[in-house]
Amino acid sequence: PVGRVLRVMMGAVIIAVGLSVNGGLGTAIVIFGFLPPLTGIFGICPLNPLVGRPIRCDEACRTAP
Repeated sequence: PVGRVLRVMMGAVIIAVGLSVNGGLGTAIVIFGFLPPLTGIFGICPLNPLVGRPIRCDEACRTAP
């Protein structure tokens, strides 16, 4: 669960930075900022399949070495 909490916190920081930036760049940063919390909330890790692990973090976290 530590990884999930860190992703949610990281997303909050990214969103805050995006809100402080004006224009389209700020909007893009805010949209990007929603990705880490969503992966943490729903328990998925898009990078896991790249290393041969299941996309669901619940399964991968239990089988981690």
